[in-house]
Amino acid sequence: MNRDGKGTISVRLVEEALQGFTAPSRSAGQLLHQLGLDAIDLGDSEARIDVAEYSKLWRRLARHFDDEFFGMDARRMRTGSFAFVCRAAMAQPTLDSALRVVLEFFRLTFEGFAGELYRSESLAEVTLTERPEAQPLRAFSYFTFWMLLHGLACWLVGRRIPLLAVELRCDEPAYTDDYRVMFSRNLRFARPTTRIIFAAEALDLPVRRSELELHGFLAHAPSNILVKYRDTTSLASRIKAQLRELPAECWPTSEGLAQTLCVSPSTLRRRLAEAGQTYQAIKDQVRQEMATLWLADASITYADIAERLGFADVSSFYKAFRKWSGTNPGQYRSLILRGDEMGHSASR
Repeated sequence: MNRDGKGTISVRLVEEALQGFTAPSRSAGQLLHQLGLDAIDLGDSEARIDVAEYSKLWRRLARHFDDEFFGMDARRMRTGSFAFVCRAAMAQPTLDSALRVVLEFFRLTFEGFAGELYRSESLAEVTLTERPEAQPLRAFSYFTFWMLLHGLACWLVGRRIPLLAVELRCDEPAYTDDYRVMFSRNLRFARPTTRIIFAAEALDLPVRRSELELHGFLAHAPSNILVKYRDTTSLASRIKAQLRELPAECWPTSEGLAQTLCVSPSTLRRRLAEAGQTYQAIKDQVRQEMATLWLADASITYADIAERLGFADVSSFYKAFRKWSGTNPGQYRSLILRGDEMGHSASR
């Protein structure tokens, strides 16, 4: 166990994974021992464990209880289910048809919810429908489902599919840091429905995976999914954190940034290049994060957002947002606010 963010998962998510199988007669410590795993100090909420260790816990829990969804639905997701749905999905020509096959399989698997894929102009969303009288699931339940679905989708097309927003019916839990790194900084809790939103252009990407690649993917799951999300201590993550604390007009130049990091400009460029990043790309990523948050607030005008992000005019902001996200601000705002309006109508 360590406190280094690189390649690690919060111990709080270990506690969440164990929760469905603990009982007065079987503590978390006893369960870990039963699974043949080293003891973990769950009382140290700031501690982290290696992704490989979390992956081992994940697989052993699933095999021991014959449930790949950790006892979080009335029906078990029996061991081998994820492998089965991966094989079914990879036989599809595009991500669109693959996701529909996956969601149909999960609809037959789970009793408490069902997922549906919708496409609206340049945006796509996967929405979970739950029984109206049902209490919201734990945040960990929703995020586990999204990890399975989104992780599989990214593998099928061989690229990361950015999520513009993740909305959940449940209240915000005490811990969300890893979730924001895993999925999106734009997490919205206590919403009318649970859904993820992303650019529809991803649905047209071809699925090109072989049986050999599937064996490799399954052999290393879920650590090969989780490791792509991690590293809150990376140089890029540190730069993003610094930019989020400042108005866009106060963001440093690359030379000024290098000075604050106590390195030369050339060293900064080299280190970012080694990580496949540029300073400009990092600034654009933070601008997109801020834009998606502000677009969900109808009281903030497009002109206000453009100004806050340092654009000369609204037109420049529109072009940039389209480049970042594959959609335009108007379509994204319309989809987000429509979900809010549906929630208000249902509560009346």
